[in-house]
Amino acid sequence: MAVGNAFTVDQRRGIGRAIQYAEAGSGLAFSVYVGPTEGDSRAYAHQLLQQLPDPARSVLVLVDPGQRLIEVVTGAVAQRTLTDAECSLAVFSMQASFGAGDLSGGIVAGLQQLGDHARTPTSLHTS
Repeated sequence: MAVGNAFTVDQRRGIGRAIQYAEAGSGLAFSVYVGPTEGDSRAYAHQLLQQLPDPARSVLVLVDPGQRLIEVVTGAVAQRTLTDAECSLAVFSMQASFGAGDLSGGIVAGLQQLGDHARTPTSLHTS
């Protein structure tokens, strides 16, 4: 399924805004792939991650609606910010929305949650 066919213009904009939100406070690059996977979904997600401009600082959310699969993979730098547990929480959030038939809303919710977890805390101390 091509992303252009899966979502309305407004849904694509919503996903784009969620990506911008996640990137704004984290310094990481977020990407979403929606479509069929080839072979092992986790390995395929890692392969897609390596094709991104800065894989070390990237987070890839892979959704294969046909196989009912979700993978969140992180590069080496992103792994220092996002734990496996935090990624799992985002996956659970997405699954709940997908189960209710809201594919784009689930992706947005997952991205927002990942962005919140990856957000660099602001310092409360001043010189």
